Amino acid sequence: MKIKGRKYAGIVAIGCSAFVLGSFVTAKFANAPITVSVVKEAQKINGMDFTDGQADSMLNNLTQYRNSYDALRKLNMPNSIVPALTFNPVPVGFINPDNKDGFKVAKEVKIKLPANRDELAFYTITQLAGLIKTKQISAVDLTKFFIIRLKKYNGKLLNVITFTEEHALKKAAEADAEIAAGHYKGLLHGIPFGAKDLLAQKDYKTTFGAPPYKEQQLNIDATVITRLENAGAILVAKTSLGELAQGDIWFGGKTKNPWDITRGSSGSSAGSASAVSAGCLPFAIGSETLGSIVSPSTECGDTGLRPSFGRVSKYGAMALSWSMDKLGPIARSVEDVAIVFNAMHGTDANDLSTIAAPFNYDGGTKSLKGYKIGYTKVDFDRKYANHANDSVTLKKLQELGAELVPIEYPKMPVGAMTFLLSAEGAAAFQELVLIHKDDDLVQQGKGAWPNIFRSAQFIPAVEYIQANRARTMLIKAWYENLKGLDLYITPSFSTNLSMTNLTGNPCVVLPNGYTPKGRQSSITFMGQLFGEGKLLQAAQVYQNATDFNKRHPDLNF
Repeated sequence: MKIKGRKYAGIVAIGCSAFVLGSFVTAKFANAPITVSVVKEAQKINGMDFTDGQADSMLNNLTQYRNSYDALRKLNMPNSIVPALTFNPVPVGFINPDNKDGFKVAKEVKIKLPANRDELAFYTITQLAGLIKTKQISAVDLTKFFIIRLKKYNGKLLNVITFTEEHALKKAAEADAEIAAGHYKGLLHGIPFGAKDLLAQKDYKTTFGAPPYKEQQLNIDATVITRLENAGAILVAKTSLGELAQGDIWFGGKTKNPWDITRGSSGSSAGSASAVSAGCLPFAIGSETLGSIVSPSTECGDTGLRPSFGRVSKYGAMALSWSMDKLGPIARSVEDVAIVFNAMHGTDANDLSTIAAPFNYDGGTKSLKGYKIGYTKVDFDRKYANHANDSVTLKKLQELGAELVPIEYPKMPVGAMTFLLSAEGAAAFQELVLIHKDDDLVQQGKGAWPNIFRSAQFIPAVEYIQANRARTMLIKAWYENLKGLDLYITPSFSTNLSMTNLTGNPCVVLPNGYTPKGRQSSITFMGQLFGEGKLLQAAQVYQNATDFNKRHPDLNF
């Protein structure tokens, strides 16, 4: 089944007879009467208490609502159609942390091609760029090197869904010709990368990691891929994701952690994190809705950036939650993710959720003197798995000159708002529920998408709106709490993870130690909204003072 795309006013519609929601879907229930007893049973789901008379008065309205639902379900609304409502994470009175644009990497160092080319696997972007710029290695040779390495380990790690080899070698040859002609585009020119397979590339399948979409091919390029290729980067693979962006299990199996292949790589940016960790890609693009960059980066010992909501265009990306989805890079170092982010970010006419904001980063920052860095005291005061490593990180930040300031979470029911993701995901993939294609998904447990999507059909629109109103309060409260701080530090897994995916704040997750079993652990640096500049600068100063990101799995399997 090859699904072709049709473009309507900048939106791609997927046309496929298996997913056109004809009248047969709802005809079965169209004539079933809604009665007082039906209303009395349904109110138990919503926690309401109506009298029989009140229920009887509702019957005409409820029947009309259902007729409206039936009419809407007959439309062809594929995943690419966005709602007319756009989430805005900017609180009243917001002031951008950066007042101007500027991007400067750390001072360039001279580098020589290693005698053992296998060492290239763990070189940073700046190191590889130095070799390409000085023509010690060609883009074609570097691209072949990473394709060969991906294929070598993919049998065990299962981190690639589709190799884009023909496309990659063509682009690499173009890069070499441009560089030979003196048209060097910058640090990403000739650098191979991977993209999570929820990002469209017109010449290859975009599977969402899920059986119903295994043969899906869209006739557009995602804006992120376009921008990276315009900067000279070379797409070599579509990396695996847990199906429909949940976990690390996809239709081809379970993506593995290179540090311990008895473990999954976590998700849902499973393949991107695994491939970077194994030295099979210099960087890869992931996405996060509720931890999908933070979690696999932690599991695999990578450095991952989750940008502010609205910083990076989602055009050409699978929608799970229109108000929470974010795209970001996973790489070997903070400076690497800064380089990639600098090429990715910006507004896009094809994505009305993008927001203009300055980005000012100086990779030459050497000290944290003058930085006021918060830390979520309630998290660090409790005992948890990575407490010892995280406590050492706080001490290191003080040694580097930072002033640490304890901060508290807003007294709001953050967990009660996360059903917003369930509601939006259930809308994005309602077609699967209506025609029972959700039964074809690999994961079928109570916590998996099929059950979540089915359950979410009962979330009232009123409660969805009320949760978003509470979210507005949360965004304002957190903005006020962070005033006067440059950034803050938090354990990678805490209330903060859910809260900031709701508020839209950016974060960098990076390795800060080891678990008792020898796998890497992580800490999360959190920024002000659109505060990626200072966030990345501070994270880089810390990372340069440690060596955790320079250690790699031995890959003896």
